[in-house]
Amino acid sequence: MQKRVNTIQRAYPQVAEDVKQQCARLLQAGFLARIPWERLQHFPRYLKAAAFRLDKLRLDPSRDAQRAAELAPLEQGWRRELSSRARLGGASRTAAELEQFGWLLEELRVSLFAQELKTPVPVSPKRLAKLWHSIRK
Repeated sequence: MQKRVNTIQRAYPQVAEDVKQQCARLLQAGFLARIPWERLQHFPRYLKAAAFRLDKLRLDPSRDAQRAAELAPLEQGWRRELSSRARLGGASRTAAELEQFGWLLEELRVSLFAQELKTPVPVSPKRLAKLWHSIRK
């Protein structure tokens, strides 16, 4: 994946950075010990979806940009909330909801950038926005 990202770095720096950050989140040090097996089973699909995204990027960069724009506000809000909760020490129920929302964001990436890989649950920007609103209450 790193080689693929490096090949697009100059032409598409925002996409390269987004994929780097995604891989860094998924493959953090100790992830094998922390992530439950049922979730780890999805990692190959997540990484394959990122590779598909990079493969498709040159064919239609505007399509990638449009889909990234659908994902960005959801992901940014989630990151801000995680950061805020980490500083304040959020409730365990909310922490579990935030963790689940993060996995749904990964599924949304699959849906947006590599739809042919399919997702185990229905996801869309609209569904996640509605869920995010309910979590934030």
